[in-house]
Amino acid sequence: QVQLVESGGGTVQSGGSLVLTCSSPQSTLSVVEYGVAWFRQAPGKEREGVSSINRYTDIPYYSDSVKGRFTIFRDKSKNAVTLQMKSLTPEDTAVYFCAADSIAYGLNGELYHHWGQGTQVTVSS
Repeated sequence: QVQLVESGGGTVQSGGSLVLTCSSPQSTLSVVEYGVAWFRQAPGKEREGVSSINRYTDIPYYSDSVKGRFTIFRDKSKNAVTLQMKSLTPEDTAVYFCAADSIAYGLNGELYHHWGQGTQVTVSS
């Protein structure tokens, strides 16, 4: 099982923007070719799905809480999938994880077999 690497997290003021990147250090695993999803978990809360992109159709899916503010994108030149986030609020504060799978799609985390360690996103008031 090959794990993924997230980057781009940090602190930002409410209303600001961040771009998260999901990549793999292994050439045998291409997040560009796999189905990829982003999840987040805040302290004391359950993990929730944020966004996903279908492996075969490239159809994106967003949770209601981020729709219109977040954009998932495949960057083929960097073998990476990004999550572009804007109009951030303190409710977006969480550890963000990316996950990939050769088959899975959607926001059911139990379907994904490859995960990263997470990157912290903190949005101040």
